Amino acid sequence: MRRIAFLTWSLLLAVSLAAMPARADESEVRDAELRTVEDGLVLDADFEFELTPRLAEVLASGVPLYFVVEFEFGRRRWYWLDEKVASKKLEMRVSYHPLSRQYRLATGPLQQNFASLQDALNVIRHVRSWLVIDRTESFSDTDYEAAVRLRLDTALLPKPFQLSALTSRDLHLETPWKRFVVHSPKQLPAPVESREPHEAGAK
Repeated sequence: MRRIAFLTWSLLLAVSLAAMPARADESEVRDAELRTVEDGLVLDADFEFELTPRLAEVLASGVPLYFVVEFEFGRRRWYWLDEKVASKKLEMRVSYHPLSRQYRLATGPLQQNFASLQDALNVIRHVRSWLVIDRTESFSDTDYEAAVRLRLDTALLPKPFQLSALTSRDLHLETPWKRFVVHSPKQLPAPVESREPHEAGAK
C-alpha cells in the first residue's frame, strides 16, 4: 500500500515538474527600440537565450533550426477592437555542415558562415535595422504599443522531432513578449525624389 502511494506521489511530482514554466531569465528580450530612418521605422532588439543540450544535439546531427522574430505594432482602443498597424516576421535558419565544420545562418537570400555555434547565435541575438513599418504608414496623434519576441519554429522540424516537441520542453525555445509604448510616433520621412536621368525619348 505504501509502495502504491509512493509511486502515485512520484508520478504527480513528475507531472507537476513537467508542467512548470521555464524560468523567465532563461530566454528573454533584453532590449528593444524603434528608430526612424529614411525608409520608415526599424527595430533594434537584443535577445538572451541558449540552446538546450537536446537542441544543440539535433543541430549537430544535421537538422536545421528555424528561428522567428515576431513584431507587432498597434494601438489600444477602449471603445472598439485594438487597431493593428503592422505585423512582421523575420525568419532565420541555422544549420551545421560536417564537411566544412561550419555553421551557416540564412536570412532570406543572405547567407553567412561561422566557425562556431555561438558566433552564429550571436547574430540571432542582436537584430539590427530590421524595417518593420514602411514610410508610407501614417499615424494618429496618440500612443502606440509595440511588441516583439523570438521563438524556435518547431513546426519546421522533421516530423519525429515535432512529435517529441509535444511532450518535451528540451525542443522548445521561446521568449516572452516584450511590450513597450511608443509615444506619438513622428511622421515618417517622405519618399526621396528620384534623381535618375530620364530615358531618351521619355516625355
